[in-house]
Amino acid sequence: MRIAVTIFLTDETITPTRLARELEERGFAGLYLPEHTHIPVERTTPYPAGGELPREYGRTLDPFVALGQAAAVTERLGLGTGITLVAQHDPIDLAKKVATLDHLSGGRFTLGLGFGWNVEEAADHGVEWRTRRELVRDRMGLMRALWAEEPTPYEGEFGGVRASEAHPKPVQGPRGQVVGPRTLLGGAAGPKLFAHICEYTDGWLPIGGRGLAESLPRLRTAWTEAGRDPRALQVVPYAVHPTPGKLAHYADLGIEEVVAQLPPAGEAEVLKALDGLARYLPGT
Repeated sequence: MRIAVTIFLTDETITPTRLARELEERGFAGLYLPEHTHIPVERTTPYPAGGELPREYGRTLDPFVALGQAAAVTERLGLGTGITLVAQHDPIDLAKKVATLDHLSGGRFTLGLGFGWNVEEAADHGVEWRTRRELVRDRMGLMRALWAEEPTPYEGEFGGVRASEAHPKPVQGPRGQVVGPRTLLGGAAGPKLFAHICEYTDGWLPIGGRGLAESLPRLRTAWTEAGRDPRALQVVPYAVHPTPGKLAHYADLGIEEVVAQLPPAGEAEVLKALDGLARYLPGT
């Protein structure tokens, strides 16, 4: 099983270049980074995990800039977002960022995307909360048009783009209706989420990885009913704290990659955490 990691990189943690080099040298599969543009101080939205919102949320580095640094000092390490808040981006600009990072890294980028949880953060970006899922779907359609091989127009409910020359293109070719880099959608299990996954992504990024024995069969059924190749579905448990039993359970479910959570800390603490994860790496 491939073991990747995620971490809140901030202005107070290990640097992207130092971490990326260590991950590649040690044999980790990838580095996934979260995104928050800002955290409004006056916030009524509760932290999903409960309690006080951790300090690192308001200090998060821009994931595309940080992953660009990581790409420049590695050759094999996978690079991903976990997650990109698509509703908070101009889709034309985001399509360019994604394609550029994928191109410069030689096709190593995974676009992990989601709908978000922080109402106040999204509102500052002009996002209407009740329609954010439809907005993300629409913006993914627009980006797919810009990633298409030939100039392709797009007109959606929330915006459009003229048929345009837009280069570079993502490295990976189209997979049926899915265009662009490897794309995974995060969120809680349910029919609405599964419909989005089946329509425009390569699979699911379940946060924490709980309850997969019950939810994964439902996703596989929806996937097959949508006409997708059953062998193509990718499920990557995210922000996991691995144990031998947990990884064995995932393997029994046919899962091939897990993203382990690292502490948002300085170099010494992060490298110690990598030492602890090393026993789960293939070949060890």
